Amino acid sequence: MKFVDEATIIVEAGKGGHGCLSFRREKYVPKGGPDGGDGGDGGSVYLVADGNLNTLIDYRFQRKHKAQNGQPGSGRNCTGIKGDDLELPVPVGTTVVDMDTHEVLGDLTKEGQRLKVAQGGFHGLGNTRFKSSINRAPRQTSKGSDGEARNLRLELKVLADVGLLGMPNAGKSTFIRSVSAAQPKVADYPFTTLVPNLGVVSVQAHQSFVIADIPGLIEGAAEGAGLGIRFLKHLVRTRLLLHLVDVAPYDGSSPVEAVKAIAHELEKFSETLANRPRWLVLNKVDMVPEEDREAHCQAIVDELGWEGPVFVVSALSGEGTKPLVQAVMRWIEEQAEEEAENPEIAEQEAARRRQMDDEARAKIEADRNARRASREAGDDYDDEDDFDDDDDDVEVVYAPE
Repeated sequence: MKFVDEATIIVEAGKGGHGCLSFRREKYVPKGGPDGGDGGDGGSVYLVADGNLNTLIDYRFQRKHKAQNGQPGSGRNCTGIKGDDLELPVPVGTTVVDMDTHEVLGDLTKEGQRLKVAQGGFHGLGNTRFKSSINRAPRQTSKGSDGEARNLRLELKVLADVGLLGMPNAGKSTFIRSVSAAQPKVADYPFTTLVPNLGVVSVQAHQSFVIADIPGLIEGAAEGAGLGIRFLKHLVRTRLLLHLVDVAPYDGSSPVEAVKAIAHELEKFSETLANRPRWLVLNKVDMVPEEDREAHCQAIVDELGWEGPVFVVSALSGEGTKPLVQAVMRWIEEQAEEEAENPEIAEQEAARRRQMDDEARAKIEADRNARRASREAGDDYDDEDDFDDDDDDVEVVYAPE
């Protein structure tokens, strides 16, 4: 299945039906009076969160969507039929932005959640509505109003509690395979992961969390190097970042420099996201002789000056992964309890997410404009990360527990 996390569409609500001009004409009923009915309301357009969807690809091929018009009224005080509402299914985690005003209309984060994005036109009034004691035969009606039309941008961000961050081949996909039922592709070359992968980590009965693996970053990603930084927006909704680092890179590069490079790219993308809780996970310790592991890992931590939590694991063998996921589960539960007890903390968290959304949207839009300007100027540029490229079929993996 092709993974598409952005789409632009045009939605138009139905027009309201016109009111009817009619007079009652029956045998033995002289001067029957006005009997023109009202028109029907136009249908509205709704977006509905559907848990069975995980891509916006359908909206790349069909961009214009219109609800049904209301029918006009008729004689004998018959009201026109209301236009049917149009419901457009979108994946859970879709943000809706008005492209003309740049207003965020809503966030569909729960299964079945509905968001009205275009109001249907209101019905017109028939001449019956205008009769009075001094106007027994009104010839006045009103027309139905036009339905609302909007240009929308749909932005899909995966819903996960924990996000994995790191260089290509840091072992993120191997880690998610080790702790969950997800089966993302794993290979010994960079950029094996092309799209976000989700997995459900079951710690014990009735205790689980969702973890997201995004394509790896390299130095210069904010300028378009590698796969760029557009996938970082999928970490906006996460509560915790696990920064995986290969402690024994096959190319002899420095793990410390790898951590610093990723942190720098995060800051350029979104300062708020860079300040999210981030734990250091030293991976592939099985590649270091057992007698040297502790000293080797401690040297990395000391050189970084890392003050946050540190975990030493081997995603391939599973060593150290259980204590890590248990610690993550405890942290998530503690955060949830704090937010439940103190609504102010929950509001602060919501504000931070909105801030990250705004920063991510601004950065991605700036990158898109820069690429467009480069293309129009005829400059050479690397189009492998073109935001509008739909040529490569890639698979989206979501594995339930």
